[in-house]
Amino acid sequence: MGSQEVSSTVDWQGKHVTVAGLGVSGIPAARALHERGALVTVVNDGDDERARAQAAELEALGITVRLGDGATLPPSTELVVTAPGWQPDKPLFLAAAEAGVPVWGDVELAWRLRGDNGRKPAPWLAVTGTNGKTTTVRMLASILEAAGLRTAAVGNIGVSLLDAVLGETEYDVLAVELSSYQLHWAPSPRAHSAAVLNLAPDHLDWHGSMAAYAADKGRVYEGNTVACVYNAADPATEDLVREADVEEGCRAIGFTLGAPGPSQLGVVDGILVDRAFVANRQKQAQELAEVTDVNPPAPHNIANALAAAALARAFGVEPAAVRDGLRAFRPDAHRIEHVADIGEVRYVDDSKATNTHATEASLAAYDSIVWIAGGLAKGATFDELVAGAAKRLRGVVLIGADRALIREALTRHAPEVPVVDLDRTDTGAMSEAVARAAELARPGDTVLLAPACASMDMFTNYNKRGEAFADAVRARADESA
Repeated sequence: MGSQEVSSTVDWQGKHVTVAGLGVSGIPAARALHERGALVTVVNDGDDERARAQAAELEALGITVRLGDGATLPPSTELVVTAPGWQPDKPLFLAAAEAGVPVWGDVELAWRLRGDNGRKPAPWLAVTGTNGKTTTVRMLASILEAAGLRTAAVGNIGVSLLDAVLGETEYDVLAVELSSYQLHWAPSPRAHSAAVLNLAPDHLDWHGSMAAYAADKGRVYEGNTVACVYNAADPATEDLVREADVEEGCRAIGFTLGAPGPSQLGVVDGILVDRAFVANRQKQAQELAEVTDVNPPAPHNIANALAAAALARAFGVEPAAVRDGLRAFRPDAHRIEHVADIGEVRYVDDSKATNTHATEASLAAYDSIVWIAGGLAKGATFDELVAGAAKRLRGVVLIGADRALIREALTRHAPEVPVVDLDRTDTGAMSEAVARAAELARPGDTVLLAPACASMDMFTNYNKRGEAFADAVRARADESA
């Protein structure tokens, strides 16, 4: 994996480390550092029942936990290890910068500790992008498994990278999902190969600007040794490849929904083909799989499959394993998930479409749509999304705190489309939304939950929002049976 330094040179004994945040990344980080002799203090903003239970477990090990105060830097701190979601302008980090104390994220710590258990570190195949990360990483893991490799889908996908690199299993390769938050705090990781799937405005309140957001995404390419995979339809991703400092011999590999050029993967006559990892890419193409092997075969999901295939091929995986892995893959819930057909109307749950870029891809998958949208806009604007989808819209049902922003865009760009504006943000609003959508739908239409917004105004998370939609749809299906 090139010039990559493992952390066995770090002496953790007696080192004062502050871990910022309890949770999926903070608890494993605190445990791992404590086991290596560090003097660990965990700070956490929250002080609820769950946090107190987590704190008690850590304190039983001898780890100091400070609840309800994540702003103050503990005295003698030599390193801060942060959960990825903590914003860079928090007082804790400003104090660390002023004191000259480095800040690492969970991914940085995992990178530094890999190989610490005496085994050869597994290479990383890394994926980032505004949308499609989880699906692509899971597709990639499925392909790698089909090739007979010991692998796991880890990182932002919910499986701690730290647990993966320090656990008992000796992996051949890891499929790693990285968010922009994680990349911001991770200057050192060097992947075997990496992909940026797409770039669209998201989390700008966290990063401060689109340029800063893109720069953090682009870190995934730094030090790549074999391939930097980019989206030929999104020039910003190729720009990040050009700007990256990679190992000599590392190649730029594009993916496209059209016919691929040399050093690209693409689609020809319903076949996913490779013109990158073949003996003569000027004249040859290798068939990998059929479009129908991709589940579901929506355009953006085919793009995900091509990106996963490119990373697998960069790692030397044979074409048959790409096909078998894609066939075996089953998408996660709430990602263009077909719920039911009622009276020749299809009901689809894409609650995971929490921003305009994801929703644009979701709307593009269907011809005639009754769209359920709304929630927390996170600073997004909707004019471009609505203008692009207007001709597909049979009707729109709006829910959530920032629904007025979407309604105004509809007034400007789709004034003829009927709009139902539900002036309520309680969880029961979803049942009414489904009922009103059913009234607007005609045979052959798709009722699509693709909110283009975050869920926290009404639901705990996008999963709960999707479950509420699915429950309402199934209740209607039972009534009509």
